[in-house]
This record gives sequence, C-alpha cells and structure tokens, in this order.
Amino acid sequence: MKKQLLVLLIAIMGMSTYAQKRTLLHCGALIDTQNGKVLSEQTVTVEGNKIIKVEKGYTSAKANETIIDLTSQTVMPGLIDMHVHIEGETSPSRYLETFTKNKADIAFKAYEIGERTLMAGFTGVRDLGGSGVNVALRNAINAGTVKGPRIYTAEKAIGTTGGHADPTNGYREDLMGDPGPSKGVINSVDDARKAVRQRYKNGADLIKITATGGVLSVSKNGVNPQFTQEEANAIVATAKEYGMNVAAHAHGIEGMQRAIKAGVQTIEHGSLMDKETAQLMKKYNCYLVPTLSAGRYVRKQADIKGYYPDIIIPKIMKVDEGILATMKMVYQENVPIAFGTDAGVFPHGENAKEFAYMVETGWSPMFAIQSATITNAKLLDMEGQLGVIKANFLADIIAVDGNPIDTITAMENVSFVMKNGTVYKK
Repeated sequence: MKKQLLVLLIAIMGMSTYAQKRTLLHCGALIDTQNGKVLSEQTVTVEGNKIIKVEKGYTSAKANETIIDLTSQTVMPGLIDMHVHIEGETSPSRYLETFTKNKADIAFKAYEIGERTLMAGFTGVRDLGGSGVNVALRNAINAGTVKGPRIYTAEKAIGTTGGHADPTNGYREDLMGDPGPSKGVINSVDDARKAVRQRYKNGADLIKITATGGVLSVSKNGVNPQFTQEEANAIVATAKEYGMNVAAHAHGIEGMQRAIKAGVQTIEHGSLMDKETAQLMKKYNCYLVPTLSAGRYVRKQADIKGYYPDIIIPKIMKVDEGILATMKMVYQENVPIAFGTDAGVFPHGENAKEFAYMVETGWSPMFAIQSATITNAKLLDMEGQLGVIKANFLADIIAVDGNPIDTITAMENVSFVMKNGTVYKK
C-alpha cells in the first residue's frame, strides 16, 4: 500500500512539474503588431501552447524554466500567408503531372511543402484550391502527425464550365467530360449552392471562386467575368449559411465588381483593378490580396521557351502590362490589404519575398508585417488568438536576423520558429 502511494505521489509531482514548465524567450527586439511599434529587450513567457506574459527586460529563469536567447534577433508573431496552393509547385512539367501523379504522390509532396513553409516562418496559410489532399494535410498537421503550418483550406475552388477552375481545361474531348458541382464546376444558381455545400461536406474551411479568367489555366481569356451576379450572390449567401467566408480570384474589372457586390471577403490578385472598383472594395470592406510574388515570377518564367503552354503567354503579358499601375493606385486609394503570395505559382518557402515587393509598391515595412499577422488573423476569425505577441494568445512566434523595419529583406532570413508552443527551428 505504501509503495502504491509513493508511486502515485511521484506521478502527481511529475505532472505538476510538467504543467509548470515554461520557456522564456529573451528578445532583443520585438515587433508589437497591435500598436505598430518595435520594443527592445523583452521577455516572452510561453507555457504549453499559450503566451503567458510579455515583460520589459530579460527575466531570469526559475526552476523548470528554459531560456531561449534571441537577444540578437527581431521577434514577431508567426506569419500568415492568405494565398497558397500547398499541393504542388511550379515546373515545366506541371501541366503533364495532372495525368501522371496519383493522390499519394501529391500528398507526399504537399507534406514536404508544408514543412518548408513552416520553416520559412509561415505558421499559418490559407490554401485556395487543390484536390482535397489539402484537407487531409490540414487534419494530419492538426493531429500532430506531420509538421506544417496551420492550414485553412478551400478544398477545391469553384468555377464555371471552361472557366479558370474547370479541372478539365485543355483536355482532349474523350477525357474532358462535363464536370459538375461535385467537382466545383457550376452553371446555375442551384449548381452554385450545391457546389458550396459539397465543399462543406468535403471539409473546407472557406470557399474560393474564380470570378474571372485566370492566367495559368489552359484557356484563352484571363480577365473575363465567369459568374453571373446571381450565381455569385448564391455562392456567398450559401457559404455564410455554413459559416464560411469567400475568397475570389479576379483579374478583370467586371468579375471583380460582381464578386465584391456579392459580399466576398477578399479579392485575390486584382491585377487590372480601376479606381471605381477600389472605391467599391472600401465600401464593402473587401480586402485585396495582391500576390505580387506570383506576378513577378510568372513574368520572368514566360521568357523561358516551353515553360508554359503557348496559350498562356499572351495572358501573362496582358496582366504584366497593367499590374504595376494598378498596385500604385491601390496603395494611393488606401484599399484594405491582406498579405498573400500565391505560393505554388512560384517556389514554396520563398513567400517572404512578398514583403520587399510590397515595400517597393509604397507600403511601409510595419504595414506589410501587420498585414501578414494581425490583419490576416482577423480575416481568419482568429483575432484574439493569433497575429500578436500578447498574454493569452497562441504561441506562434518567429525571429529573423536583422531589423526588417530598416531592411525589409531581413524577413527572408527566419532563424527561429515556434508554432503552438513547440519550437521547430532554432
């Protein structure tokens, strides 16, 4: 009996010790995303998956506390990319892989991409369209089976027959078929509702629509509107009934305006937006996700013969001609901005290059960092949990070498990654 009591006492003491174990991060500089300030010499205390407190100065460690020395680095909340495609990556053989890769192949690649993204400092991503592997990867990461960022996924994007998200564009006739709402292809209001409900059934966190043509799909028009106003309205209304927001891929003006009026949360790309549309975005509190990295990369690769199918090259040139002027206008008009890159269109892990492109356009380094942290947390309905280093927030914390407020490219040199209280890179 005494032996049993002793074993029980040791077990209770062990659990108590574990519960009290804390990590102290000594931060040389800490970016306060809530107030847009850089604080010096701070200690962030983490217990379990939560931030317990943030204090001025370097707090000494007590029993069962571990210190991580980040005194020569700049510390900030984990970054969130609102537009990635985690199931794959650009390459000259990308279009052929549709016919050669099984879902298992896609899954193993997605796992590697997820870990690469996390190590680049992106502890959260919004995946805007894949085959459904993105849902399984999200679940595996949440269960702790594999490493990766927090994933909020749209599962399969919704488009129209022949539109940007029609998965059979460019196929020969006997393979083309006639995909419908179950595959994310709609042609009526009823189809629209069914496609949204199918995404919900498949495990999506949000809905993504292709409101206009796209650049990299094997089809001729990259800017035309591809949903009627009634279809767009039905998609957003149904999504809201199921507790989901809607993101809208859009390059051309008419498709953008229909999506904004329908009530989408974000416009992705917005390459050829005009001032009228910019004003409409402000009126509806709709955020633009500029994805500048994708535009830069695609234009560069277009000069390589055979990298993209010939039908795509004129679309790349058309968007490239207008995007710089569009983004300058967007900056001047003070359109709401969320950070997103379209990673997958360019190599994953290089997401942080977007910060320098944003600063080149006119936004300040602090604004760019806030867009990838506190702004995106709010749009993901994680306000109060992510995006700020503050007591009771989840412990998603990264550090970079150098001072990104002075040199924004420092964001590309992530040297420390903690997600949900676990250190993945040190």
